[in-house]
Amino acid sequence: MHDSAPPAPADADHSIDPTAGPRRRFVDLAPLKASPAFARLWIGGIISGIGAQLTVLAVGLQVYEITRSTLAVGLVGGIALVPMIIAGLWGGVLADVFDRRRVLITSATVTWVATAGLLALSAADVAVRASGGRVEVWPFYAFTTVITVAGTVSGAAHMAVTPRILPPGLVSRAAALSGIGAGVQLTVGPALGGVLVATVGFPITFGIDLVLFAFGFLGIFMLPRIAPEGEPRRASLRTLVDGLAFLKQAPNIRAGFVIDLIAMTFGRPYALLPAVGAVAIGGGPVTVGILTAAFAVGTFMTSLLSGPVAHVHRYGVAIGRSVMVYGACIAGFGAVVAVALLQGGAGPAFEDVNAVALVAAAVLLAGAGASDEVSAIFRSTMLMTAVPDEMLGRMQGVFVVVVAGGPRLGDLWVGVLATSLALWFPPLAGGLLIVALVAVLVRLQPGFRGYDASDPRP
Repeated sequence: MHDSAPPAPADADHSIDPTAGPRRRFVDLAPLKASPAFARLWIGGIISGIGAQLTVLAVGLQVYEITRSTLAVGLVGGIALVPMIIAGLWGGVLADVFDRRRVLITSATVTWVATAGLLALSAADVAVRASGGRVEVWPFYAFTTVITVAGTVSGAAHMAVTPRILPPGLVSRAAALSGIGAGVQLTVGPALGGVLVATVGFPITFGIDLVLFAFGFLGIFMLPRIAPEGEPRRASLRTLVDGLAFLKQAPNIRAGFVIDLIAMTFGRPYALLPAVGAVAIGGGPVTVGILTAAFAVGTFMTSLLSGPVAHVHRYGVAIGRSVMVYGACIAGFGAVVAVALLQGGAGPAFEDVNAVALVAAAVLLAGAGASDEVSAIFRSTMLMTAVPDEMLGRMQGVFVVVVAGGPRLGDLWVGVLATSLALWFPPLAGGLLIVALVAVLVRLQPGFRGYDASDPRP
């Protein structure tokens, strides 16, 4: 708990009582009204995020077009993993040492320049292809790694900005709005990217990302100066170590990180979906698209119906229960796959699809997306309100590492067990493990279980 009252957020209207008003069902837009700075940042982030998803899709498609190798496409993210972890930890240090607005502007500029590099590289490929050749693939890895590193630094600083430009009572509602923004980006971006690549080609697709990115840059540029609080610090290894040492004094934040790591390690079914569409439920790529979209729909609908989050105060209980529901949904998905295989499976053509299994799997993955978003809202709100401002950037950096590392461990869990045992085993066993482990952890952490948003303690 902070020793003194939190500073007045910049560019925020404090005449608004964050707890006033009737209970609402739909998402609360009060943060957009209370803080023009947050509104600009949120809107700009959605528009630029759609552009970022265009680039993610386009890079994967172009690398595959050049190499015809799924492994080569997988290396786009794999090569960036270690730099991303380092950038997450170091980006948190930068957010606690320098003006956060300056950190955001610098990382955004680096991202824009690297995206311009992808545009130039793609245009060069068009020219080279005319003479029967192709450009080397390694520059795509280099540019995307730079974009990933800059985006990771930006992510740590961005989340540390939110509690400085909003009244404390609106932070949970801002987290719900962020879920809506992410849902829009993850649905509109890839769909639009596929259409653009097919109709106007790779260079113009990257060019559109550059244009859309300008909106995000505008929201960042119009932020007020957000200098770090507390005693001046230097960007050093000691500052990073001090941040990691803070976790020893922050059992609630630590428990939130562990719960998220459990969920992402044992409950990531995405690597299974191509095989599920090919031999279990059937339907091939169409089924993969439907199941992937189902998770995003669950996330979006939860954010849209997030009005009640303002009246929830026991965050630890909410996080624990929502992650246990997440585990149950993932286990249910594994059971659906097992039943489909026992029935003989299905072929990759969509006319062969097991419609009942597809609907059941989609509903369960939508439930997983919904419960995951509930957990995300309360975990991020706990982080932004309970951690002292002078440590917030570094804790956001650790959060980025957890978010980045968990899914990679999850892919390893799925890959090894699905190959050595059965396609249905990783989600079924993993989902049950999530329920059991989270139940035990919450039981053993009375402070986390009793966490009260009206008295935030790290």
